[in-house]
Amino acid sequence: MLMENAKYTYRLLSRFVIEAQTPISVGKGEKSILSDAIVATDVNGLPYIPGTSIAGVLRHSMLKLEKEHDTKKIMGFQDGDSGMGSRLIVSEAKIMDSDGCVVDGLLTSASQDCLLSHFTQELPIRQHVRINGMGTADHTGKFDEQVVFSGTRFCFEMEMIADSTEIEEFNSVLGHFGKKGFRIGSGSRKGFGKIKIVKFQTKQLDLSKKEDLDLYLSKSSKLSDDWSGWTEEKAPERIDNEWVEYKLCITPEDFFLFGSGFGDDDADMTPVKECKVIWSGGKGTMSDKYFLIPASSVKGALSHRTAFYWNKINGFFSDSKQAKVGKDNPAVALLFGSEGEIGSSNKQTKKRRGNLLFSDVIEKKPVVDKVLTHVAIDRFTGGALNGALFNEKTTFGKGQNFELCILADKNAINDSDETICASFEEALKDICKGMLPLGGGVNRGNGVFSGALYKDGIKIYPENK
Repeated sequence: MLMENAKYTYRLLSRFVIEAQTPISVGKGEKSILSDAIVATDVNGLPYIPGTSIAGVLRHSMLKLEKEHDTKKIMGFQDGDSGMGSRLIVSEAKIMDSDGCVVDGLLTSASQDCLLSHFTQELPIRQHVRINGMGTADHTGKFDEQVVFSGTRFCFEMEMIADSTEIEEFNSVLGHFGKKGFRIGSGSRKGFGKIKIVKFQTKQLDLSKKEDLDLYLSKSSKLSDDWSGWTEEKAPERIDNEWVEYKLCITPEDFFLFGSGFGDDDADMTPVKECKVIWSGGKGTMSDKYFLIPASSVKGALSHRTAFYWNKINGFFSDSKQAKVGKDNPAVALLFGSEGEIGSSNKQTKKRRGNLLFSDVIEKKPVVDKVLTHVAIDRFTGGALNGALFNEKTTFGKGQNFELCILADKNAINDSDETICASFEEALKDICKGMLPLGGGVNRGNGVFSGALYKDGIKIYPENK
């Protein structure tokens, strides 16, 4: 029996079912023979999201909008010899099977489920390469990482130890999950971690009341067990004024190629494609391979073009020592981030996180793959150079419309030099003009798009006349 003068007699509970709108990358800090970074998996070999990952991004989101004192009061802190523990308890996020049931516990065989069987096989692997100012791969700039399929659903719960006056504070915490810039896992700046809330349930219990105490004690910590106490709620939403939303509505002029890095029986170079989980009527199935525009490909092209426009606006040209590229360019460092430098003590300094959020495009589009043959000609003999004949399988999507969404941190942009925002917007307009091709083989005519650019829903290119 609880004492009447106990301070925290309330237990504020919530349960989320979330769906990955883009692939999620929550690594376990290890590599395999197939990938430089593999995702965290549970005892069944299935992907899961540790509670620490959820709590970490939640705390970061709270610190941006709430007072530091309020965040510390809920999430805890340590400052030298003083501190306090967190009053917010976050569970692991467990994967859901094809029937929409949470997988929490040891399975005899995950391969028996038509959806989970895909997760025990090879997960998608994204390849990345950092391009330098000469248009070639930077030293040590090639790596790959494993991700979880887009469309995957997870379930997790949160509990806050509180008193009767802190219900609104808990609701404010829940509102962070409804922010359009809320991402889970790593790679949020290159298209990963975007989620949507599929189902949301809450319960408020006062343990000083016997009926609430009995209900609380009847609740299992196992996410797959039913509990009669939950109340269905509308997904939490929060007025999110911290991001500027840019939307590119573009269509390809003809061929484009976002390469997979592999060949097949038909060509030496093939477009990257990826499966995703499709939900219908509460049932989940794995799709065929869908068309994919990796956000990292768009990000790389925009980074170089933004640097070009920043130099142009400031009157710095290639023959000037003041011209800056890469992480030395202020616009690139602020918007796209910087890996920093290795100092004399062998530690990285001047690291900076980017202030742009990109999203992958993974859609079922009626596009057609075409095999194109290329050859380098020997100018003396007029025949093919030895080893210079190759095929590439490009995508023909003329007439198809694609939407690319980019979120820019409003505070970072407003506090920066106005030339930085202007440089970025000019780079975006170049995509719409067909002046900035996307993907691979752009020097062979691939990747030309045209369309319109919107900023917070208002068209800024082409201008309305």
